[in-house]
Amino acid sequence: MSSARDTALDMIKFLDASPSPYHAAAEARGRLTAAGFAEVPLNGNWPSGGGRYVTADGGSLFAWVVPEGSAPHAPFRLLGAHTDSPTLRVKPRPDTGRVGVRQLGVEVYGGALLNSWLDRDLGLAGRAVVRSPDGPLVRLVRVHRPVLRVPQLAIHLDRDIRADGLKLDPQQHLAPIWSLGPPEDGAFRYFLAAELGVTPADVLSHEVVTYDLAGGTLAGLSEEFVSSGRLDDLTCAHAGVTALMAVAGQPATQHVSALVLFDHEEIGSQSATGADGAWLGRQLERTVLARGGTRDEFLRAVAGSMQVSADMTHATHPNYPDRHEPEHQIALNGGPVVKVSANVSYATDAPTHAAFLLAAEQAGVPVQYFVNRSGVRSGSTIGPIIAAGLAMPTVDVGSPALAMHSARELCGAADSEMLIAALRAFLAPA
Repeated sequence: MSSARDTALDMIKFLDASPSPYHAAAEARGRLTAAGFAEVPLNGNWPSGGGRYVTADGGSLFAWVVPEGSAPHAPFRLLGAHTDSPTLRVKPRPDTGRVGVRQLGVEVYGGALLNSWLDRDLGLAGRAVVRSPDGPLVRLVRVHRPVLRVPQLAIHLDRDIRADGLKLDPQQHLAPIWSLGPPEDGAFRYFLAAELGVTPADVLSHEVVTYDLAGGTLAGLSEEFVSSGRLDDLTCAHAGVTALMAVAGQPATQHVSALVLFDHEEIGSQSATGADGAWLGRQLERTVLARGGTRDEFLRAVAGSMQVSADMTHATHPNYPDRHEPEHQIALNGGPVVKVSANVSYATDAPTHAAFLLAAEQAGVPVQYFVNRSGVRSGSTIGPIIAAGLAMPTVDVGSPALAMHSARELCGAADSEMLIAALRAFLAPA
């Protein structure tokens, strides 16, 4: 098998292991541990060197490699991505239903393409807090079987759909079915308890989302695509983890190589461990303090640092080319994409753009450019948030994809290897 194909298959393995942000962070932890990184406690003492990682709130992770003899004010080369994806999240008291069909109440998480969740076999994944002799205990839960489905209304009963399009009300039309009979209060809690092997009274709370049971796969005539859920942004999370692991054995001596994976990007990043908060800055500062540095040395370190914010971007859609900037077409398997916005929806500026361009040149991979079509507003990323919050120069990049925010997205099978190569060169410049 080719190197690119091997990398794509490894990315699919990462995606399939990560049906929720909590599972994604756990998969990243497992890979870092296998590569020799050691976990440190969020509220304990930190060692001065080596490869380390810390997690918070289940879905966010920060990892770093301190080269031997590194000064406390050594700058950071930081990779950033996120672990969450648009989905349907189970409500706290979800048991509902009508006309003899039992359903679960769900809330739309993020900017999901709602129609893409129809007529799919759905599983459940997330975390629950249960009682234990030592106090509340967080447990991961995954139900990898077709327990849920959101059936679409038959066309015979919706003749106007051809002229008016599909119209979905999130409250009325997205509640998945999962059994027959009248609604039974507490049924979901009983179900979770059975999955976790505890009593229903021991299930204190839960954060559980739905996911498409069809796993990631190579697709296309010559397997030139990857078809999967959660490409946005687990493709870039996988690339960041892989790139950091690749340089951990021989880290660049002039800076500290680091990676941050955030939860809650799809809903604005304003949370205790989201990008629009104090969490990242505190972890960066603690790595400086652990090496005997001061607050002033931390500020010096950040002033000389640089971040690559890696998030998926839009490939030019062959059925909708008019929705894209005509002079900046983006091809699947065309290489990593630098995102540029005059209105700073992306944090890229000329110096950070040049730094990534040199990294891609060192890695021998091509670079593409995303610019919004004039008059069209696109989304944003963690890039501007980190750039503003830490005054850290940032370049926004990503891999191209189609059907972004669908329950199932499509990207190029060769793009993952090229993004990893560029991120690795960014962390270890020649």
